[in-house]
Amino acid sequence: MLPKTGDVLRVTKAASVQFVQPMLFRVIRVHDWQTYDGWAWLDGYQLNAAGDAVERRSIFVLLQGLQPGFVTRTQRVTTRIPVSASA
Repeated sequence: MLPKTGDVLRVTKAASVQFVQPMLFRVIRVHDWQTYDGWAWLDGYQLNAAGDAVERRSIFVLLQGLQPGFVTRTQRVTTRIPVSASA
């Protein structure tokens, strides 16, 4: 699976031993640098559980070990309080 810009991935130790703690990652770009067969450098953002970017990173991963990532968005509820005009 070759990721593309905008993809959200779940990166685990199946993609590289450095990812013992799984993380969500949104791809900015896949570098066309020559690497080992089946491996790639990715630029993107590490995401928190809400899908917000918390850190920009470049990671070197085994493409076969990447998994689709899913972000659960909680809908933000805003309450509007009417302002009464005093006369």
